[in-house]
Amino acid sequence: MSGGSRGRRGRARAGVAGLAMLLAVVGVTTAAGWAVTRGGLLDRPGADVASPAAAEPTTAPTTPSPPTSPAPPSANASPPASPAASASGRRVLGARAPLPEERPRQVPRPGPRLLGPGDAGPEVRELQSRLRQVAWFVGDVTDDYGTATETAVRGFQAKRGIAVTGYVDQRTRGRLAAMTREPTRDELANRFPGDGDTSAALDPRCRTGRALCVDKTSRTLRWVVDGTVLRSVSVRFGSSYTPTREGQFAVERKSRDHVSSLYDSPMPFAMFFSGGQAVHYSADFAARGYAGASHGCVNVRDLPGITWLYDQVSVGDKVVVYWS
Repeated sequence: MSGGSRGRRGRARAGVAGLAMLLAVVGVTTAAGWAVTRGGLLDRPGADVASPAAAEPTTAPTTPSPPTSPAPPSANASPPASPAASASGRRVLGARAPLPEERPRQVPRPGPRLLGPGDAGPEVRELQSRLRQVAWFVGDVTDDYGTATETAVRGFQAKRGIAVTGYVDQRTRGRLAAMTREPTRDELANRFPGDGDTSAALDPRCRTGRALCVDKTSRTLRWVVDGTVLRSVSVRFGSSYTPTREGQFAVERKSRDHVSSLYDSPMPFAMFFSGGQAVHYSADFAARGYAGASHGCVNVRDLPGITWLYDQVSVGDKVVVYWS
């Protein structure tokens, strides 16, 4: 081989070796997977060697989420909140509509006078009897339209929204007739069937001394002196919730015009025998009979009878309440 050929070959080898070194300097990845930087430093295998322009952003891009379709309602789903409920769950009350102004009750004008103060006769007696049925008239009925009748008519009219005049017009008569029944002959004569009419045996405790003998079986009160019955009247007792006490007692005190402090109701001719329980007149018993009951007292509906008894009985006399 000539010297010229060997020189050309040597220069070729040197050029190839220099090119290889140049490629290594600019960062050609080796077969072992290590990258060589231009500064000659080694990076970890798999490290990014891309340019800064190709690097991934440090914060993930915000991508708008697709709209979600509403879930189909289930059979057990609660009904949607009403518009009155706020987002916080508190109920928001709307403004209340103003209340209508209360109009005064219109009382019809009174009609022509049919019956009034100063009149007398059977029509007045029937009027009083009907007023007694609804507890507006107290006592025996008469033929005279006096102050007691006028007061009873006024009270009835005021209660029923009728012009208060104290005399009877067609409206007053019609309303009273609708609320009551035809009075019986006994009622018009101030007689009450059964008053004083009993054959029940006297309790042995009633056969001596002076005694108000009260029989729950016959519903009668008999005034007995030394075994002799001097007066008998029908009576009414307390209900099962307020029963009239039974046994032997004594009259503790008397009060002619007594008014109950507990019930604010009149108890005329009261004769107390056991705490707050007493024998006394009852307008309710006179009007409604046995449809009602007392609060424990012994009610008498015969006004002349209880008036007479009140004058006969003294404090300390026996009171016997029993079943015959």
